[in-house]
Amino acid sequence: AAVATPAPTVLQMFAYSYLCAFLFCLSLALGGLFFLLIHHLFDAGWSVPVLRLAEHLACLIKPLFAALLPLLLLQNEIWNWLHVNPANDHSLDVKKILFNRITFNVALVLLFGLWTYMATTFRRYSLAQDKDGAAIWTRKSRVLAAWGIYAYGFSLTLGIIMLMMSLQWQFFSTMYGVYYFAGSFWLALATLYGLARWFGTRELKPVIFPRQIHDIAVLFFAFTVFYSYIAFSQYFLIWNAAIPEETFWFVDREKGSWWQVGLTLLFGHFFLPFLVLLRIDTKMSIAIMAPMIVWAWIMHYLDITFNVMPVLYPNGLRITLFDPICWLGLVAVLAWFFWRDFQKYPKWPLKHPRLKEAVTHHDVTGAGYAVEET
Repeated sequence: AAVATPAPTVLQMFAYSYLCAFLFCLSLALGGLFFLLIHHLFDAGWSVPVLRLAEHLACLIKPLFAALLPLLLLQNEIWNWLHVNPANDHSLDVKKILFNRITFNVALVLLFGLWTYMATTFRRYSLAQDKDGAAIWTRKSRVLAAWGIYAYGFSLTLGIIMLMMSLQWQFFSTMYGVYYFAGSFWLALATLYGLARWFGTRELKPVIFPRQIHDIAVLFFAFTVFYSYIAFSQYFLIWNAAIPEETFWFVDREKGSWWQVGLTLLFGHFFLPFLVLLRIDTKMSIAIMAPMIVWAWIMHYLDITFNVMPVLYPNGLRITLFDPICWLGLVAVLAWFFWRDFQKYPKWPLKHPRLKEAVTHHDVTGAGYAVEET
């Protein structure tokens, strides 16, 4: 029999809106951190001119660490399993080693501490190399990336299980962490593309060339496909297995207007960017890519909403004033921190061993490869 869902309180509405905005902003920081990890793992050259931008994105985890506090204070309004006795709920009982108040709070603080350490250490090594040009900082960064990539994958998965998947603690998916990661890096790449185009005609003009613009766009295109592959695979595997502990999550998101939201994500998060980004000339056209960046931000926020808000609004999408207030507030704070860091530090890694390679071996010929300013 259907159970009537009590109307959410004003505090709950604020808490869930804040959680959506927080998870969106967290994607920017964790996406930037992953860019640093793969740059150092592969000893990349082309990405050196935009490395400092990625470092500043990753270091946004510091203000987000502070922004975690309201979630911890409002946890009773967000995560309903905190009010459930595991003895009366088998699905919670088998996960109680993870879903208990002490583990939840301690683990989140440790996870954000780990991400903060990794992001700030990468930038600290990079800034130290700006001063003396010593190769030791490159080696230290590679060592950090070598173990950091494993720590990143594990910690991101654990963090998103606690922050987002545990909203419906009965649900279980082995692909949920990868799903959030794919969307996060997709968002970060769109943002990095926009930053590279903006600063590439200003402060970063001496080091930004079509090679960097094109390669970021190619990665953006690749992760459009990768995210869609992960999202479809999660849906298909759960549908095919038909296990009630898993299928109910998608059933909840086919009720009311959530069905239309799901279709919007299908066409807006995959088909539209996929078709637009297929051509080289569109990747290099700011007239096309600028709206695509805005579209990526909208789609990722809608994706977060699709994951979070059906818990509070099971009958369909509902937008309140708290949604734009929380989103604009957190984004404005992060934008201020980013701009402060950008003004404070050198605009690119001044003495990186591969900087010369990046600024001298950048000409790649091909139809549509030239950067279009309009």
